[in-house]
Amino acid sequence: MTPDALADFCLSLPQAIETFPFGEETSVFKTSGNGKIFALSALAGEPFTVSLKCDPDESRALREEFPKQITPGYHLNKKHWITIMLDEHLDDALVEQLLRDSHALVRPKTPRAREAGVHPVNPR
Repeated sequence: MTPDALADFCLSLPQAIETFPFGEETSVFKTSGNGKIFALSALAGEPFTVSLKCDPDESRALREEFPKQITPGYHLNKKHWITIMLDEHLDDALVEQLLRDSHALVRPKTPRAREAGVHPVNPR
């Protein structure tokens, strides 16, 4: 995955925005609805990495399966964040799914009635 592909994918997720609170070199992707971060990356960094939120059990399993590419979150909560080395050893589809999962963990929750297209009746 290239830096441009990572940024484009993150920004394609619902309510996703890119900010630079740590300076121009670090892209921070968060949801506009609640401002929660789901991914951080130094898009021009060497090596090229992305840190993202992850379920603790899934994080442990991923680190065991990909010990060189997936590590505990760099400068982040090691239980809830992972850092992924984006190189030819990881399939883009896996990275995209992990980004989707991270986004899902932080995105604003929509009441089920709205998700289904049902709107509450306004009694008058």
